[in-house]
Amino acid sequence: MRTIHVAIIEDDNIIKESLQSFLGDHPSIAITFAAGSVEDFLTGLEVTNNPQIDILLLDIGLPGMSGLEGIRHIKKKLPEVNIIILSTFEEEDKIFKALCAGAVSYISKRTALTKIEDAIFTIYNGGSYMSPSIARKVINHFKPKAKNENIELSDRQIQIIQGIVDGLSYKMIADKYLISIDTVRDHIKKIYRLLEINSKAELIKKTNDENLI
Repeated sequence: MRTIHVAIIEDDNIIKESLQSFLGDHPSIAITFAAGSVEDFLTGLEVTNNPQIDILLLDIGLPGMSGLEGIRHIKKKLPEVNIIILSTFEEEDKIFKALCAGAVSYISKRTALTKIEDAIFTIYNGGSYMSPSIARKVINHFKPKAKNENIELSDRQIQIIQGIVDGLSYKMIADKYLISIDTVRDHIKKIYRLLEINSKAELIKKTNDENLI
């Protein structure tokens, strides 16, 4: 098997040295480069004349530029590199920002070193790998949300909510359904009272979160 060239960006020296030591012991893995920040990594690429890197283990919480910010800059320099986010952060927004920015995998730092090693081989061979806790968040994000059966909305109220979600003004909603603006406002007041909310932003969020329409 070909040697997999791995680089690491991690500011915690204990974690960085542990990764270097464990992964570097495998005969098919070569640690090409290790840095404590994105800035040091990018500078190192220039100094070493762009060393071969197949896989990059990238932390998010770094001094200076965050790992999320760094993905774009790294991909400019190394468009073919496979970036694995290795982070303590497991919030959905960070997971999806990383994946949308170009990372191919997102692994919790709580993952055993043997599993991280497995992930490197899986990704190098064209597969995909996520920590179970991360994979569950990804699945939950796309899973249809259960409709709240306790809230009873009239057909007209559903039409008006749809209009608000679609970004229509009260006048546009009134014109669309051939009703007066005062009628729209009256329905909105009843909807707010029924849903226990006070603004359009809350209405849109609740509609999306609870699949009201």
